[in-house]
Amino acid sequence: MSDSKGLGRREFVVGVTGILGGIMSAVIVVPALAYLAAPATQVETTDTWLPLGPIESFPVGQPAPVSFTRTKTNGWERTVNSLTVFVTRFTDNEVQVLSNRCTHLSCRVKWDDKTHTYDCPCHDASFGPQGEVLSGPPPHPLDAYPTKIEAGILFMHLTEA
Repeated sequence: MSDSKGLGRREFVVGVTGILGGIMSAVIVVPALAYLAAPATQVETTDTWLPLGPIESFPVGQPAPVSFTRTKTNGWERTVNSLTVFVTRFTDNEVQVLSNRCTHLSCRVKWDDKTHTYDCPCHDASFGPQGEVLSGPPPHPLDAYPTKIEAGILFMHLTEA
């Protein structure tokens, strides 16, 4: 009778079965976890030219509000935001598009025909016709968007992250 301390057949089969089972589990689980986690790690960015309408539809010298909606996907969450901009047409080829959000706390500004200013109701902020800060706590002018006119249609450039 020899007293062998080597690896027996039973221990070998159990060990190989455990290793193969672990490899097969990893092959199935890792791609499944990557598939489930992918939407949470992706950041959607928007970089597009949005049509605002025919240039003739905007009166010269008078800011006109234009509203539109944007759908944004963040992971599994999909939100629809309503945005408004003010379009001021100075000439046939000179146009300015300003955000309607105050640069202080993002309150909505409104155009006042009497004073020719954009007024924020939250903290008595006031912006001039070009979006410049006239009074109040805003740290900088209203955000202006790049524009272009193609075939008589006004476009604004929108970038969002």
